[in-house]
Amino acid sequence: MSGRGLGSGDSGSAAGGYGAPDATVWRKRFWHVFWGLLTIKIWLAATFPITGDEAFFYWWGVYPDWGYYDHPPMVGWLLTILHAISDHPLVLRCATVMLWGAISIGLVDLLKRLLPESAHAQAWATGVVFQLLPFTWALNVVTTDTPLIFFMFCSGYAFVRSLDSRKWLAWSVLSGVALGLGLLSKFFAGLLAIGYFAACVRTRRGWAQLFVIAFSALPFFGLNIAYNATHCWNNVMFNLVNRHEGAQTSGRTVLVYLGMMLYLITPWALWRFRRAWADGHARWALYCLFGVPFALFLLLSIKKTIGLHWVLGFMPFVFLAYGLMVPVQTLKRHAMFNAVFSVPHLLALALIIIPSSDFWRGKALHAEVVFHKDTPAIVAALRSNLPEGAKLAATAYTPAVTLGFHAGEYIPVLGTGKFHARQDDVEVDFRQYDGKTIRVFDKRQPDPAHYAPWFEHVSTGSFEVSGIRYHYLDGKGFRYPVFRDTVLKTIFDRYYQIPAVLPRCGCPFTERYGFELTPSRWDR
Repeated sequence: MSGRGLGSGDSGSAAGGYGAPDATVWRKRFWHVFWGLLTIKIWLAATFPITGDEAFFYWWGVYPDWGYYDHPPMVGWLLTILHAISDHPLVLRCATVMLWGAISIGLVDLLKRLLPESAHAQAWATGVVFQLLPFTWALNVVTTDTPLIFFMFCSGYAFVRSLDSRKWLAWSVLSGVALGLGLLSKFFAGLLAIGYFAACVRTRRGWAQLFVIAFSALPFFGLNIAYNATHCWNNVMFNLVNRHEGAQTSGRTVLVYLGMMLYLITPWALWRFRRAWADGHARWALYCLFGVPFALFLLLSIKKTIGLHWVLGFMPFVFLAYGLMVPVQTLKRHAMFNAVFSVPHLLALALIIIPSSDFWRGKALHAEVVFHKDTPAIVAALRSNLPEGAKLAATAYTPAVTLGFHAGEYIPVLGTGKFHARQDDVEVDFRQYDGKTIRVFDKRQPDPAHYAPWFEHVSTGSFEVSGIRYHYLDGKGFRYPVFRDTVLKTIFDRYYQIPAVLPRCGCPFTERYGFELTPSRWDR
């Protein structure tokens, strides 16, 4: 698996044979695109409303820990640092703003190392094409995928460098460390490890590389295992069990996945891949880094909708392989195609950011736009006439964390919630709410009878912001014992059925509320 072997094919002749511009011209174009898109990304990051997921992860930064319910802790650690600087959206999103630009620089660097010097224009041109893909400049929200994508690329970069280098051992160590940091970001980094296995399993040195990578990643993965073993196996239960219950075989989800991949990679790039494969220019090691994970996602899509963000971490390796086989003149056309393709995305984002909420009156998105753009006004109205000593709550995690971000206080979900975003199980102790008054926010008219058993007295109210009516319920005299025996017991039965094969070294949720971990339904 040599570096020159990875870069072999039609690239060298293409770079010179078509009278393509030299590397200097394409380098200038790359940096012009880089700084132009960075300006757009800064504007988007500073002005786009905070999303529910961002607000959810923001609280991980406010309350740093060595692990969280849904995922490993890396984005929480990142946001702890950024939160200490400022809570302005641009500061909180700055790592994501720089993410894809930094990856594009790394992508060009790899291509320059794999291609002959006469084809360096091809490397810079690929960087231009990659930067103009809509997802690389339009997605500026900070989530668990921000550090995941960064560390996955760093790991893949080091892995590719190790394939034909006298310093393969050092590069393999670096690849493993970055992989471990990726696993501390999100479990999807494990799919990259499977790609490494497929790429290396055929050679003796490949097995040595796999051992070095695994050994280097182990301390970081071990940290997450230690957290899970002492915290109800939250990450494992969420990612491998609870979120997949009720999944059913569906051809629709497969078609959605295939359509999403066509959108992300673009039809013109995929067409070039088809031609390269037919011409015998497949490069096994590089194809494994994205082909193996994509094949696994395809299998999973038979029963599960694959999220767009699930596959983003593998996209740089798609375009690394693409950049090795596409001549400069074709890259120039693809760059123009991507630029045109990006225009509707920019217009859609501008349409959300620039007009006031009143612009959306009578339109389908009116309610969502108002909730995310006029959240401070909603918080002020919700706090108006708030009974003395009352606590705020919401009926679902998105309104809870979004209102909490703008209110400057953590707002819990009052109810069972869903399988995702269960950080309340870690952060909130409902024993402390016993006897208190709680105002519960709801976008719809709440049913007092639903809440009546949990309080001594309930009443409802509403208010209007920018033409949208919101509702709330005031519950006086919170009855913790009833809430514990109904809602919290339901949560325990639904989400804390830990298989006996997993050693139970601690579970703060069950210990706090006095539930006993018995043989789960998985053991019966």
